[in-house]
Amino acid sequence: MSQSHPNPAAGIAFMLIGITAISVNDMLIKFLSGGYPLHQMVFTRSLIGICFSLILVQFEGGWTILRTARPGLHILRGLMIVVANMSFFTALAALSLAETTATFFISPLLITLLSIPFLGEKVGPYRIGAVVIGLIGVIIVTRPWEGLTNREAPLFVYFLPVAGAFAYATTQLLTRKLGVTSRASALAVYLQGTFLVVSSLFWLVAGDGRFAEKVDSPSLEFLLREWMWPVGNDLWLFLLLGLIAGVVGYCMSAAYRMSNAATVAPFEYTGLPLAIFWGWTIFGDLPDLVTTTGILLILGAGLFVFLRERRLGRPVASGRRTQKRM
Repeated sequence: MSQSHPNPAAGIAFMLIGITAISVNDMLIKFLSGGYPLHQMVFTRSLIGICFSLILVQFEGGWTILRTARPGLHILRGLMIVVANMSFFTALAALSLAETTATFFISPLLITLLSIPFLGEKVGPYRIGAVVIGLIGVIIVTRPWEGLTNREAPLFVYFLPVAGAFAYATTQLLTRKLGVTSRASALAVYLQGTFLVVSSLFWLVAGDGRFAEKVDSPSLEFLLREWMWPVGNDLWLFLLLGLIAGVVGYCMSAAYRMSNAATVAPFEYTGLPLAIFWGWTIFGDLPDLVTTTGILLILGAGLFVFLRERRLGRPVASGRRTQKRM
């Protein structure tokens, strides 16, 4: 099966829809993080999302498109995005949307570094400088110089989005390889299936909440809390999470299959102002001057890398970034 013909306008449209859905997803998970465990949310959204994706499979060629000659890469890709999600959402329970999202956006810079050993790309001083500036931005956002008493969460929580960004960067490299022969709906099915397996294992091991009894960290409690049946309107929010998972899984895969990454990837950064918007309107959080400075450094460095690669017209740039948080 060959890759779809380039369609930049459609790729940008899918990207904007996907990023908007991601921002709503992040907001809902943070909103629900005080009463439900993360693995329950992941299981619910993945169960609904895989049903949605299987419907799309029928429109893109039927069951035969689920066949793959690279099952190992699909499993590795799924596990990497699970790590990315779990790290990001665990941090989200304790940090603001703006802080968590901005730190996660270090991923394009990590991709630049990973492209050296994995893709054999030569990275010049300009992009290396941008990576350094972005890392400085991460340090400013995390403020390692502050004492523990001045923090809203333990120091390790601030670096969870960085770990997630690294896993996400690895996922993006893998998705482009798989996207050459796999349809967007098939990629989404494999991904949601991995989430279902991992979240089910979490339920078997920690679903009764016994590991959360002596935990005093909101992030760890969110990860290990006991499963609870959603009450009131929360049930509808869980269903909405599942629908969003299907939309994101398809849109992000389609965006990078239909257009050059150097064209669509910068639009991922629309997620940052959306995160600030939801943080302000829903949770009353606005980043202070220091955090804003770090956010701007990360944002500027990431956009510079994208624009630099586009200007240089590097062939690898057309396929390095795919699959946002599912």
